[in-house]
Amino acid sequence: MSEHETTAGGVIVCGFEGLEAPSEIHRWIASELVAGLILFKRNIADVEQTRSAISAARERNAGALPILISVDQEGGRVARLGDPILQLPPMRTLAQASDPDLTRDAARILGRQLRALGFNLDFAPVLDVDTNPHNPVIGDRSFGDEPDQVIEQALAFAEGLHAGGLLSCGKHFPGHGDTDLDSHLALPALRHGRSRLEEIELRPFRAAVGRLPSLMTAHVIFEALDAEVPATMSRKVIEDLLRREIGYAGAVFSDDLEMKAVSDRYAIEDAGVLAIEAGCDLLLVCSDVDAAARLRETLTREAERSAGFRARLEEARSRADALRARASALPPAIPLKNALDRAEIGAVQDRLARLA
Repeated sequence: MSEHETTAGGVIVCGFEGLEAPSEIHRWIASELVAGLILFKRNIADVEQTRSAISAARERNAGALPILISVDQEGGRVARLGDPILQLPPMRTLAQASDPDLTRDAARILGRQLRALGFNLDFAPVLDVDTNPHNPVIGDRSFGDEPDQVIEQALAFAEGLHAGGLLSCGKHFPGHGDTDLDSHLALPALRHGRSRLEEIELRPFRAAVGRLPSLMTAHVIFEALDAEVPATMSRKVIEDLLRREIGYAGAVFSDDLEMKAVSDRYAIEDAGVLAIEAGCDLLLVCSDVDAAARLRETLTREAERSAGFRARLEEARSRADALRARASALPPAIPLKNALDRAEIGAVQDRLARLA
């Protein structure tokens, strides 16, 4: 195993089928060949099984940094864990209370519960501004149709997650709120000019600078920024706009490279190379373990072949490691029974119930 291979593995977060990570992934964890895992409903039976599966994966980690154990637990229709984990309404409904303290408290409780299960990263909040009533994938996942509302609510949600012991990840840069296609199924394009993007789509991401430790990209073409490739693979979008102009210094995740917006046009190996070259630091491969292995091999070969790519991969690995170091500094988890205790969460549950 070469140094380049461990560098390459340290920028990949992978998913899997079944209720426990397969032995191959456990070997990767033990050999420091993967940065982390992402869990979906297919991996979750109940809280005890989930805690046990996460513990089994974390026990394989012999490195100095914790692996990232992540989940999409936004609320509403994007919630991988059911009861007894706190069930949040869609973010649009939560925001309509115009009460950032409620948003912060709800996210804090959710964060404490997820942390008690062993998670350390939630792919939330959504920073997209919901300006298209025909958007099939964002809609009520967004906090609203006004940037100021999205900023206030999303930052409160992130603060709550952090207080609860979780890292947050804002998504989907530079904005997925006005698309009319679902990037899981097709490649959307946004044709707004740069001034409109500055006025609406980009404002929540500018507000995230210094507040959120990570962001996720959108598999969307933004014609005013780069008409040739999706944002995930665009150096103009990630490196030039997000890094240099906006000044974001945290870790940048790709969205899942298996989504059809990407996979219908690129082999996953090529997509991963392009995303790293564009400025992404961590690559999501959410179900295909073999694809994750091929991606790591391709990144390794490219690092061996090209000094320029090797330098960019090392930079990505450095940012990925910095995020994992932040995970190691999170407040310790409280016992699961305490995190689920009605006395702890009842008041917030009652306030949320009144939003229905």
